[in-house]
Amino acid sequence: MNRSTLFLRIAYWIGIILDAVLLPPMLFPAVGAAMFGIADFHPGPEYRYAMYVGASLMLGWTLLLIWADRKPLERRGVLLLTLPVILGMTGSSLFAASSGLVAPGRILPILLLQGILTVLYIAALAASVQNKPTRSK
Repeated sequence: MNRSTLFLRIAYWIGIILDAVLLPPMLFPAVGAAMFGIADFHPGPEYRYAMYVGASLMLGWTLLLIWADRKPLERRGVLLLTLPVILGMTGSSLFAASSGLVAPGRILPILLLQGILTVLYIAALAASVQNKPTRSK
């Protein structure tokens, strides 16, 4: 396995792991409240509906990254598609902190991870540009 393929696979799997870690707080409000330090959290059906929709999309994106990992060079465009997703999640994190919903100290680690993931994805894409995928016949 060449370096750029390995770099892509590492990028995919870091995304897969981070997505998997974020699923439980989306599916179980008590887990999310504990993770983000939100006291006396009693979400209504609107919140649960929105989070369940988000969780299904998160799971789908996790599976998409697993699919991309099966043919890292051929499917590297998935990382490019992931960048707007990360930026949207970063915006959501900034909203949570600026609105007072989540303390900035609780959101900072997530913002750092999102920044690192963005840099990692861009670097993995840049490294893979040198390699042209081979097509199987």
